[in-house]
Amino acid sequence: MVQQDTGRFLQTAIVTISDRAYAGEREDRAGSMLIEFMAGAGFRVIAATVIPDEIDVIRATLIDLASRKTPLVLTTGGTGAGPRDVTPEATRSIIDREMPGLAEEIRRQGLAQTRYSLLSRGVAGMRERTLIVNLPGRPEGAVAAVRSILDVLPHALAVMCSPHFDHG
Repeated sequence: MVQQDTGRFLQTAIVTISDRAYAGEREDRAGSMLIEFMAGAGFRVIAATVIPDEIDVIRATLIDLASRKTPLVLTTGGTGAGPRDVTPEATRSIIDREMPGLAEEIRRQGLAQTRYSLLSRGVAGMRERTLIVNLPGRPEGAVAAVRSILDVLPHALAVMCSPHFDHG
């Protein structure tokens, strides 16, 4: 559990990327489970949205959240090998710097649950002072993924939000 702090850097947004959930054909269980988990871990969820697997929509959503200075954006879905799984490409196209260790740890920990973790193409990176992390779309996988990096998120966000951090 993350130590509770009233600082802005413990705020997060959850973005579910799923054509079926966006169309109302499927419940957004991954987003709901992430909201509950992050709240229980001491984060305040300040935004949650469901969008389709469309690269331009994903880019626009991530750029908007970063422009609003959202410290942490967690995406769920669109990281696999399917033809419409474009979350990593959208994320990579708008970040300033990649943080590969986070995505590597998510995949490493995921292997304990399923060999399919090897197929994950999720990335993590920074856009200015916003950390964006791609998580799997399966609800249990999304929570397990963020749990695997939860202990380092407060430090990463504190450094990124520091007035001494130069993102340019």
